[in-house]
Amino acid sequence: MPMPMPMPMPMPMPMPGARLGESERVRIEAWWVAGWSIPQMATALGRDRSTVWREIKRNNSARHGPKHGGRALRERLERRRTRRGGDGLYRWGYQARRAQIRADARARRPRGCKLGFEPNSRGRGWCPQWGVGTSTLLRRTVVNKLARRWSPQQISAWLRENFPDQPELQVSHETIYQAIYVQGRGNLRAELTRQVALRSGRAVRRHQSEVAGVVHSRRPWAAGFNISTRPPEAADRAVPGHWEGDLIIGKNNASAVITLVERSTRYVLLGQLPAGRGSDAVVEVLSTLAQRLPAHLLRSLTWDNGSEMAAHAGFTIATGCPVFFADPHHPWQRGSNENTNGLLRQYYPKGSDLSRHTQADLDATAAELNDRPRQTLSWQTPRQALHKVLVATAG
Repeated sequence: MPMPMPMPMPMPMPMPGARLGESERVRIEAWWVAGWSIPQMATALGRDRSTVWREIKRNNSARHGPKHGGRALRERLERRRTRRGGDGLYRWGYQARRAQIRADARARRPRGCKLGFEPNSRGRGWCPQWGVGTSTLLRRTVVNKLARRWSPQQISAWLRENFPDQPELQVSHETIYQAIYVQGRGNLRAELTRQVALRSGRAVRRHQSEVAGVVHSRRPWAAGFNISTRPPEAADRAVPGHWEGDLIIGKNNASAVITLVERSTRYVLLGQLPAGRGSDAVVEVLSTLAQRLPAHLLRSLTWDNGSEMAAHAGFTIATGCPVFFADPHHPWQRGSNENTNGLLRQYYPKGSDLSRHTQADLDATAAELNDRPRQTLSWQTPRQALHKVLVATAG
């Protein structure tokens, strides 16, 4: 007389849409060998019976069916098959390990990189106005922007802005990073004459070190001109005309370049220091750069706490623009300028001789930075943002 089938205990219902896991497949294998029916196993798993039915249909094993089991198993499965009629799923065997391998293989769904090479065939994905395939056009565009030192995020935003109705010509910044750094995902690096995709040059991120407390130093030139005394309107960036400045230093501290960035529009100005970085020389070059701007765009200048601005009173007298100094070891108080200096290291790496760059070279670099779309400007360029300010104030 056959042993009565144990009633399965219902298990907690999993999250809707969750795939079967390895532990569930192990239970199915044990219950299948014990002769349970598909509805019984579904009830015990807390799954719909169709889920278990599809699992066994997809991942059954002919090598582990009734004819390969023991006599008791063969008789039990044969009675079950005969009772339900025909040679349905009950004639097969089921092995959890093999089922998991097959499920994992189906889940991979490998696909090519969007920035991969594409044959120029006049079929799907062809751009008649350019005479190339969409993948080729996208790849050329990305490489061109990378060569101009645009970041992957800037490129991605530019593509969305200029091709809003052509998703085949859009790509995420993560896809660009993978095409540069992940082997076999596009290999854009081979088309770049130098590494320009990450300005830091590092392959991985590094943790930010904890900044020590404020180190007080003797800075008589900064007395009364601390950043805390700067006009409040400069803090929220709502009013244009407030600038941040610093120097980037060359090889052996023998050369330097002045960097200025406007807080509201992120517009950049660069100045050569042919006479060294003494305070008088710095003030003279700063005054020359200030002459390029209308007076209403010279409201304040926030500088690092270095001694190169010890003669800042002369700059204020010449331009009418007051100078304020950030706290020591607080670079975030001049965040726009620090970010700009990082961008400039793509053009002027640390340890290079900055004295060989003319003012014309620096102006060309500044123009390239001012023509890059910026996320903080809703993907406008600094030049566009400054133009809007000038038009608004002129009216």
